[in-house]
Amino acid sequence: MKKNLTKAVFTAALTIAASATMAQTNLGADCGCPAVSARTTVLMSTLADNSGGSTDGNLTAANTTLTCDKVYVLDKKIFVPDGKSITIQPGTLIKGDTAATTNNATALVVSRGGKIFAAGTESCPIVFTSILDPMDGSYGVVNTQKWGGVVLLGKGINNLASGQTLYVSPGVGRIEGFSSADPRAYHGEAPGVADNTDNSGIMKYVSIRHCGATIAPNNELNGLTMGSVGSGTTLSHIEIVASSDDGFEFFGGAVNLKHGVVLFNEDDGFDWDENWVGKGQFWFLVKNPGASDNGFECDGDDGTQSVGAWSHPIIYNATCIGDDTDAGIEAKERTEGEIYNSIFANYAQGFNVYNVRATDAYQNWNAGSLKVNNCTFISNVAGFTVQTTGSVITPATGADLTKFQTDGNVVDTTLAGFDFAYVMNSSTNAVTDQYDAVPNPTVASTITAPTDGFFTPVNYRGAFGGNQAWMNNWSYVAFIDAANGLVPCPTDLNGDGITKVEDFLILLGQFNASCD
Repeated sequence: MKKNLTKAVFTAALTIAASATMAQTNLGADCGCPAVSARTTVLMSTLADNSGGSTDGNLTAANTTLTCDKVYVLDKKIFVPDGKSITIQPGTLIKGDTAATTNNATALVVSRGGKIFAAGTESCPIVFTSILDPMDGSYGVVNTQKWGGVVLLGKGINNLASGQTLYVSPGVGRIEGFSSADPRAYHGEAPGVADNTDNSGIMKYVSIRHCGATIAPNNELNGLTMGSVGSGTTLSHIEIVASSDDGFEFFGGAVNLKHGVVLFNEDDGFDWDENWVGKGQFWFLVKNPGASDNGFECDGDDGTQSVGAWSHPIIYNATCIGDDTDAGIEAKERTEGEIYNSIFANYAQGFNVYNVRATDAYQNWNAGSLKVNNCTFISNVAGFTVQTTGSVITPATGADLTKFQTDGNVVDTTLAGFDFAYVMNSSTNAVTDQYDAVPNPTVASTITAPTDGFFTPVNYRGAFGGNQAWMNNWSYVAFIDAANGLVPCPTDLNGDGITKVEDFLILLGQFNASCD
């Protein structure tokens, strides 16, 4: 009798656990946070002044603290002004109102001199999402552009020049996503004053979803927009989900990003411009079929007018899965940089380099200031292409192809253990065919990231070395169970939105069981 009862509890627990993985209604339970449904609602405008009337306001407290017992609604653009800060506790939920989706789109903006302290944890991430999202896994990733996003602005460098659209004054620019002059939306400082080690705070274990409002053509808010953000800022374990524009966009500065995820976005995954010179490692991107655009979009100067230094980031260990269009790496105007040990799959072009003007990325690639080394390109229509006058894209041949191969790059149709094909209903998030982003065996590399306090020295290609452990529990892809071998271990096993002793009793019946 006891044996049969144990088996029944075990079976029920697994069934409940499987359904619980689709929800985050108990967000932050491990940190003592109440169920989302039990939290009171606070309008962010009540914590801000009325400087912008119905469209925006500045936080008034020296430090505004958001706690996980409430749901905070961004009912207007909220600025963290110079000299002030915002602290967001683990497990906190912030929702963007959809009432205004153009010039007045809701967003959280950390201005120059302001700071954000959003240090979530693996079991208690911080979530920004749409006010329409019930947090039960049913709000489809087709729902984009429902609010603005998060904007960080710093006092680092950029290379904007007079005559460019976003130029304000020497060293100072207006960030993309704002249609009019507003010093709170400026980034950078005058030459001699700019500080590329500037500190805008910390963001860890943060998920930003259903965002990316369009202000005007080529003027959009991204999931996380960064302008001249300095290297003193800490960004790690951050994901962007269902953004209508780019996932992460770097405009100048030297901020670093480790463990960055972009899921089901409609524009570029990782976009840099205006002399960004930061670092990145363990980046992952997967595109919703039909969304198109690039894995990396690499620019030097937001046009062709700037002089002097151009973007030169250093990236190790990315995995980008496309939708059979555009490029894994789109190296455009004047960019430099270094991309190592990465995997790009299912694009029209694996690596596309511009050779339209005499200062384009092609020249930098030949000169060695732009490096794409020891990368693997899987099932792309073309592995390496050169884009010339107009939009003519031609597969590389001759010396170009030889250099590409000598640099340790590999082009192939398949990769053992790596399956980028998947089937999901973008309206309901129902997954019927999971993808597997972990090659098996691991793809080795002869290049190892340096030991410099930021990079983790590993000698494999791609974002995952043998498993997807760094995406467990906190990542959205785990909650919708879209990836093979990746699903969170739920704590709310009876599905009542709260983790308590009843869940522990169920857990005893499935001790040592796998969550997937």
